[in-house]
Amino acid sequence: MLDAVHRLFNDPTLRKVLVKSRVLLGVLAVAAIVWKMNPDWLLPGFAVSMFGEAIQLWCFASLDKGRTLAINGPYALVRNPMYLGRYFILLGGMMLLGQWWVLVLFTAVYYFYMVNRVKREEEYLRGPLGAPYEEYLRTVNRFLPGLPKPGSQLAYWDWKLLQRNHGTTNLVATLGFWAIAWASLARWSSGG
Repeated sequence: MLDAVHRLFNDPTLRKVLVKSRVLLGVLAVAAIVWKMNPDWLLPGFAVSMFGEAIQLWCFASLDKGRTLAINGPYALVRNPMYLGRYFILLGGMMLLGQWWVLVLFTAVYYFYMVNRVKREEEYLRGPLGAPYEEYLRTVNRFLPGLPKPGSQLAYWDWKLLQRNHGTTNLVATLGFWAIAWASLARWSSGG
């Protein structure tokens, strides 16, 4: 059963279709969440989402993509902090539905997405990054944060990297979702 799920998440045709339709799927998901949202979950969902956004921004400000092996900032604690940040951003949005089963289903789907994507990325990065990357794989956990990697800088933030990695665009998109949710709630509350 699990092998079939992993094969599904690694199917190249399905991945291409999802990549090509991600904007449409995102718009439909936002519309569905805003239409069915439970106002009691607005502030808790926002807090969880902003926690994830803080992780994402730290990642963007620490990742010199395609140039050097990222071992500073959140990458000193865990190999894939960006996926963890994205999980919490999306989880906060899903919380608006106020349904525990949606959160469990989302977590399961995101787990399979994350595990399979990271395995593909790790295989790819072994070639260009070589021995330093192999050592990084041995000393830093894949998903669960641990002690900082020796020789890394935990308190790391580079504004130029944040801009180059489109961190502000990510922040604006996340805040845009929450502005839509807040405005929709305000409109419904006033009877408009």
